[in-house]
Amino acid sequence: MALGLTAERAMEVPPDGDGIGWYDRSPTPGERGPSVFAGHINWDGQDGVFRQLGTLTAGDEVTVRRQDGSTARFEVTKVAQYPKQEFPTARVYGNTRGAELRLITCSGEFDPAARSFRDNTVVYAELVE
Repeated sequence: MALGLTAERAMEVPPDGDGIGWYDRSPTPGERGPSVFAGHINWDGQDGVFRQLGTLTAGDEVTVRRQDGSTARFEVTKVAQYPKQEFPTARVYGNTRGAELRLITCSGEFDPAARSFRDNTVVYAELVE
């Protein structure tokens, strides 16, 4: 599903725990630049589609099925966890020399008052030729 921006100019998130959304202002997977995807770590007390995202490590492979039915293969280069207030926006969304992938989910401690996790996990990956 395509994700845009909220009224607060933040990236939208998928409407449930099973969906993975592609940020529609980022390149499609395999094009030059960072193609950005988001999914939930949990939803309504149930495991979300990105529950295990933080267990990926450098060298792992991620495949993305494109709309035309082809696949783009990426190799994980880094997995990082950031406090939401220190999210590296330019590093995640900024231009890159080649085709890259960013997978984003919430992580860290859950803040019941805010009804949200305090951190984000970002997986960085590069296209495998």
